[in-house]
Amino acid sequence: MEGRISRQSRPRSRFPLGATFIINSEFFERFSFFVTAGVLIIYCINFLRWDVRFTAAIYHTFVALCHLTPILGAIIADSWLGKFKTILYLSIVYIIGQAVLTVSSINDLTDHNQDGSPDNVAVHTALSMVGLILIAFGTGGIKPCVSAFGADQFEDDQENQRSKFFSYFYENTVVASFISAIVIPRLMASECGIHSKQECYPLAFGVPAILMAVALVVFVIGSRMYKKVKPQGNVMLEVSKCVGFAIKNRFRHCSKEFPKREHWLDWASDKYDKRLIAQIKMVLRVLFLYIPLPMFWALFYHQGSRWTLQATAMNGDFGFQIQPDQMQIVKPILIFIIIPVADYLVYPLMKKCKLNFTPLKKMTVGMFLGSMAFVAAALVQVQIDKTYQVSPAAGQTQIKLINLGAVPATVQFQPQLQSVEVAPNEATAYMTFETSKLQSLDIISATLNKTEHLELQEEQRYTLAFKQRPTDISSTWDNVTSKPANRESLVRFINNLPLTANVLMDNIRFGKLDPLSVSNYSILPNPSWPYTISASTALTYCVVSSKILEYGVAYTISLDDCFASILKVTYFEDILPSKVHMAWQIPQYFLLACAEVLFSVTGLEFSYSQAPSNMKSMLQAGWLLTVAVGNIIVLIVAVVSAIQQQWAEYVLFAALLLVVCVIFAIMASFYTYIDPNEIEAQFSKEEKEEEKKDEDTNEKEPEAHSQL
Repeated sequence: MEGRISRQSRPRSRFPLGATFIINSEFFERFSFFVTAGVLIIYCINFLRWDVRFTAAIYHTFVALCHLTPILGAIIADSWLGKFKTILYLSIVYIIGQAVLTVSSINDLTDHNQDGSPDNVAVHTALSMVGLILIAFGTGGIKPCVSAFGADQFEDDQENQRSKFFSYFYENTVVASFISAIVIPRLMASECGIHSKQECYPLAFGVPAILMAVALVVFVIGSRMYKKVKPQGNVMLEVSKCVGFAIKNRFRHCSKEFPKREHWLDWASDKYDKRLIAQIKMVLRVLFLYIPLPMFWALFYHQGSRWTLQATAMNGDFGFQIQPDQMQIVKPILIFIIIPVADYLVYPLMKKCKLNFTPLKKMTVGMFLGSMAFVAAALVQVQIDKTYQVSPAAGQTQIKLINLGAVPATVQFQPQLQSVEVAPNEATAYMTFETSKLQSLDIISATLNKTEHLELQEEQRYTLAFKQRPTDISSTWDNVTSKPANRESLVRFINNLPLTANVLMDNIRFGKLDPLSVSNYSILPNPSWPYTISASTALTYCVVSSKILEYGVAYTISLDDCFASILKVTYFEDILPSKVHMAWQIPQYFLLACAEVLFSVTGLEFSYSQAPSNMKSMLQAGWLLTVAVGNIIVLIVAVVSAIQQQWAEYVLFAALLLVVCVIFAIMASFYTYIDPNEIEAQFSKEEKEEEKKDEDTNEKEPEAHSQL
């Protein structure tokens, strides 16, 4: 080992200053990555014009690649360059990738006709792919090295400080995730461009590039304070050769005349030294435990999209409106609280109570809590499903009535199916009828007695609006039967004025509406903002500020009157607002946050503590490989899943993780914890004794010859 600063002169209880620089550098790198990944989906859909399914596939492929490339980084670090130089060089690759991605997002790069959209999307796509591949190699390559390099800064007797390092290291990641969730909407709200102003993706990708450069600068500043472990040759190649020779030698000696050996790797002892064989055994024992772990990561990454989708069907009114994707902020806040509580209260208390809460037990409990998080999500989903409006099935039709008149009316559905009272300026809920049986309806009021014959289609919804006169009846097909996506709202207008009106809602045009005619639905992207509704007729121009509308609701707004330039309107809800509050998601986020702390933080520490000195990065890469496989599972599920009910999907995932949890617990019960440093020290001692014996033998041989 090479260290610029003498470790003996440093007090053992002191937290190494070099580790502090590594933690701070990791914060900027993670912040950079989370901002890039957060903007990526929006960029692909809105700028590159990819569909949602293809974008999701590219995103999960990118994340999987980011967790596959650590193997390459580990090989480079442990075999050739060492951790410090590997982090340094691959960080430069990382920054180049972000710079390329930033350039790819410049609209004016190919906008030769200056119409505000790129003329050659293929150029932007190619640059984006190059940028993402470089980022994946950069971030993936340094991933296994950073945590292992930070842990290298501690002495063997600083186990508690090293454990806290992994907690701080992970906590940094959580803080970066939290701040990035706040920053991303602000970056996306900015506009830029030479010829036309639009979403400023160069800024959204440029900021992470600058932050990554800051991370590299912070990392290099601490260079003199780092303890650097020299690479010990091509470790991966030696491991592969040793394993291959052991397998080959084992099959060569299958007959009973050859005595059995304690472990199949011992068949390599004919050619390779015992130290290398022991080190490979350590790694393989841990890698064997990793086999069930991808299921946890599959659930972990699956929840990011699914739980956000669940939140779109919930009420986000906390006194102020919360967006569905903002609920993801809850988890990092909880983790930021849970980590110190666990480190300074829960774990010490369990130690005092003499409860042996080993790393593998922590990971098992983490998997169990992850499973319970999805059970909680399923229970919430069941409650949400109960609030959904039932769409018309085959052979059915649904009708909604709106009384735009000044007097109450009775509507009788013929032949003698149902009778409904409708108050003035009120609407009914959607009523379901068998299409073949419903032929007409009678509208009876103090000013109206009218029979309306109906021509209806199956599995469709209709709105029938009426006033006082027989001619004042309007039937409209409703082409919306489910909640608007992305927490938007839908709005349409019905003209209850005596003249044709041209209707606007801010800059959204609804066109000219004749009396009692209905516009098409239009998307309202930010319902919580007040909009200006204007209606101009041949004689009048009236305006009114809309009320604060709710997310995920479809409205019909009736233009009722225009007096003194003030427009009077009435709001009718076609798709009702969500009744289940988003706060009910907090328990599932709490369970998942506890699971992440117990599983992920412990897993990082366990991977380091059980790895031999020359394979620290390699085992960290093995841990990250389980994350990559988890993302691949998510991709496969997205393609082949045929489950229609969301709650059933949650229960299925919870059950799968619970089964995996039991399997892992059984596997963990057979694992024996080791101290790699102690084992390697024993081998070093034996090697020195062997060398001494050889020296003694060599010294005795000349003496014997001289006596002869």
